[in-house]
Amino acid sequence: MNGHPGGEAHTRRMLALAALEKGAGVLDMGAGSGEAVRLLNELGYDARGLDLEPRGEIVAQGDFLHMSFPSVSFDAVLSQCSFFVSGDVPGALREAHRVLKPGGKLLLSDVFFDSPAPVMEAAGFEVLRLEDMTDAWREYYLEALWRGESCGSEIPRGKCRYWLIIGRKT
Repeated sequence: MNGHPGGEAHTRRMLALAALEKGAGVLDMGAGSGEAVRLLNELGYDARGLDLEPRGEIVAQGDFLHMSFPSVSFDAVLSQCSFFVSGDVPGALREAHRVLKPGGKLLLSDVFFDSPAPVMEAAGFEVLRLEDMTDAWREYYLEALWRGESCGSEIPRGKCRYWLIIGRKT
């Protein structure tokens, strides 16, 4: 499992930091091949995955910016390296907030050009843990992206950072 910096070890660490109870319903937004969904199910969670272009049988096809899941459906939402590429981080956070039960947890690791705390709080999340993991991200991604040389015009210019964030729906 290496579809994001840190692979399986990073996913396991996020789960430990979030202190989710076994059996919790978890949605992986931007699940890709479903590796994290498979791991979550193996660890005793009730996990589902959603992706625009699923690359695995256990991942449903769908746009996580406009999900068909009812509100307050999940105990936790996991997303690794997906919100930024959606082009609408605030929209992704709104949808995560909508499908989470009261007090539900958001386990997020992604790229931000500014501190993620204000956008998290604006979306209705209390930030429980905020960790800069840029060094791990830098090793994982192309050096050109890090320097901003390969960014398209739709992507903000400037030095970005990679954050691990654990939030709770307020």
